[in-house]
Amino acid sequence: MLKTRMLVVTSVAAAALAAEAQAGGFYLQEQSVRGTGRAYSGEVADTGVASLWWNPASIARSGREAYVGAHGIFVDGSVTDRGSTITYPNGLTVPIRGEPRAFKPIEPGFLPNLAVATPIGDRFAVGLLVSSPFSFTTKYTPTAFTRYDAQTSDLRTVDLQLTGAVKLTDWLDLGASANAQRSEATLSSAIPNLSPLLPDGFNSLHGDGWDWGWSVGAQAHFDRLTLGASYKSKVDHKLDGTATVSGLLPPLPAAANRVTDASATFTTPWIATLGARYALTDQLTLNGQVQRIGWGEFDAIRIRSPAGRQLIEQNYKDVTTGGVGLDYAVNPALTLRAGVQYDPTPTPDVGRTARVPDGDRWLFGVGATGDVGERLKVDAGLAYIKFKNSDIDRVDVVNPGTPAATTTNLQGLVKGSGIVLSMGVRSSF
Repeated sequence: MLKTRMLVVTSVAAAALAAEAQAGGFYLQEQSVRGTGRAYSGEVADTGVASLWWNPASIARSGREAYVGAHGIFVDGSVTDRGSTITYPNGLTVPIRGEPRAFKPIEPGFLPNLAVATPIGDRFAVGLLVSSPFSFTTKYTPTAFTRYDAQTSDLRTVDLQLTGAVKLTDWLDLGASANAQRSEATLSSAIPNLSPLLPDGFNSLHGDGWDWGWSVGAQAHFDRLTLGASYKSKVDHKLDGTATVSGLLPPLPAAANRVTDASATFTTPWIATLGARYALTDQLTLNGQVQRIGWGEFDAIRIRSPAGRQLIEQNYKDVTTGGVGLDYAVNPALTLRAGVQYDPTPTPDVGRTARVPDGDRWLFGVGATGDVGERLKVDAGLAYIKFKNSDIDRVDVVNPGTPAATTTNLQGLVKGSGIVLSMGVRSSF
């Protein structure tokens, strides 16, 4: 029984790492204020430190430059019960009691990013980017119908990207980056005791770790056309931490309530990006960008604890996202932007959880850049995200293969929309 309980704790906690952000799955694409304004449609083909996350070649000819951006992310969503049930060991199946609707489970977030670059000689440049590509907080109340699947999910990452770039020819730039990424997670959910008359137990996990990846990119500059391409590697993650179980009541053994070491490993996707910017006139520039995101790497979560090892299948699928946008220079000191992006969810229709209230989405962005003095630019962006309604369909078994096996069948409807407010400054020096 103790072995099964600890596997439940670590598997539920690790699955929470797949919670929704503002791009498909759990990837935050708010890595550029300029990008927010045109729906991330031209970043891989633009120059300067504001595009460093998207393409390490972007700093090859930008000179000395610094960038600081901040993004406020606000999601107005709901998760509604559509007949969730729990089946106890004696075969009794009853509706899951509790609040039938959760409002705004995704908490507002603040996402900063900053970068700096400097040339070395006439052909080389180096840069440093600090960002947070995977961060979120979702919370449900202890009495929500989702509680056996999800209560609190809090994931924070800090990504340090060291970049080198070279102006190889008059028209071709190349770049490469090394990425060090620190992740920290605190995750929790309820555990059903063996009778609907008993209160719930509780489990949680806290863990962290450092992991590593890399990026490469290229840009080709012509008279009115710039082409960009980049590849960001997958990252193999490992979180080491502590799992806690409490509140389990007889006939479950008292020894199941304990604190133990646990770890979870999983892989975040590779990202291949191709884009272009074309100056249709001296004022109007058109942008287009396509990404192939290798979410198939997130096939499973592998659990290790004193209870043994366990494989938790995720079955995400690779997706292709795309966006188009424009930049319009009203005058030398003011540029306006707009764009639209389509981003399908990588999550499977069967197995989607309350921790991943994800669905296909459209993003519509507008923005502007204004010059403030000779060396300072101020960027602003506003994006509206419309999520397609999606279903939660999740079956989990606590104590599988034992006389205490308890099955939860979570069925729900997810609705939502989001707003992203972005502000930033870029300075040449």
